[in-house]
Amino acid sequence: MVTFINRFTVTGPAEEFERLFDDTSAFFRDRPGFLRHRLLRHTEQPGSYVNIAEWTDDESFRAAVTHPDFAPHAAALRTVSTSEPNLYTAVLEREAATGN
Repeated sequence: MVTFINRFTVTGPAEEFERLFDDTSAFFRDRPGFLRHRLLRHTEQPGSYVNIAEWTDDESFRAAVTHPDFAPHAAALRTVSTSEPNLYTAVLEREAATGN
């Protein structure tokens, strides 16, 4: 499994960014290898967001973002935000103890 983390700085209306991101999310939902994602908004910086997405493998992620149908989504998001995308693999993972 790989984790894609993309930090966004919204330069346009937040509502427009969230709408465009929702459209992009729907595109990814149907791509092979997509597992899940969460879009998070910074609690103290309203224009700062982070997308954390999990994919089965690097190849599935790369196939999705190079698919011709993804280009319009990426272009639309660039009209209202800048981003810093990176792909990661887990090194350590821990869950809360039972009863917490």
